[in-house]
Amino acid sequence: MTWDSFIYFAVAAVVLWAVGAWAAWREKSQIAYSSTIVGLLIFFSFILMMWISLERPPLRTMGETRLWYSFFLPLAGIIVYSRWRYKWILSFSTLLALVFICVNLFKPEIHSKTLMPALQSPWFAPHVIVYMFAYAVLGAAAVMALYLLFFKRSPASDEEYDITDNMVYVGLAFMTIGMLIGALWAKEAWGHYWSWDPKETWAAITWLAYLVYVHYRQLPTHQPRLALWVLLFSFVLLQMCWWGINFLPSAQGSSVHVYN
Repeated sequence: MTWDSFIYFAVAAVVLWAVGAWAAWREKSQIAYSSTIVGLLIFFSFILMMWISLERPPLRTMGETRLWYSFFLPLAGIIVYSRWRYKWILSFSTLLALVFICVNLFKPEIHSKTLMPALQSPWFAPHVIVYMFAYAVLGAAAVMALYLLFFKRSPASDEEYDITDNMVYVGLAFMTIGMLIGALWAKEAWGHYWSWDPKETWAAITWLAYLVYVHYRQLPTHQPRLALWVLLFSFVLLQMCWWGINFLPSAQGSSVHVYN
């Protein structure tokens, strides 16, 4: 299996995910489930065949890691949809997955850009996978916060706030697991669990920001709309932790987490 075949699997998967998203809005849950799951199976079949042909997990190049991003976004979407039946979640996950797929399709030079040796650790795969799932769910929570703050014409209901909280709980839990796996990876790769370099510092800040949201929501006197602003601010910090760190002068040449 080579990258030349990727477009066929990608197009088939995206079309099926789009059908699933449409079905969710039309309240055709069986079609939403079946279409999304079949799309995931088709996409994962490409990952699996790449795995077999490469004789290693496809996680050593930028293009390969984006395969996993593209796969786990719709997976997170269908899990959240099955638990809480949010009509918009499949549209959101499909759109974001399409972004990563398009990067792989239109920037083929990243397919062979080999990652540094530290990223070839067996801890790298679960760390990336768990974090991508957390990012997908927290991204959905941020979209919900935007909807409640700027697009909801009537006051938000308790159920809608509970929906947002539930997604943050799930995302924060997976983020915590991802950080723990990352610490084990760092111990193997660099000899210590935590070094407070720029990337790790922003990861800690992001984790604490979401923790602030969770605890603030538990206060009897909390203001729901202020909590939503805290959630959006936390998501901005998440973007800094994810990719913004690459543009910070303090990280250039000093962070072991900048992979150019």
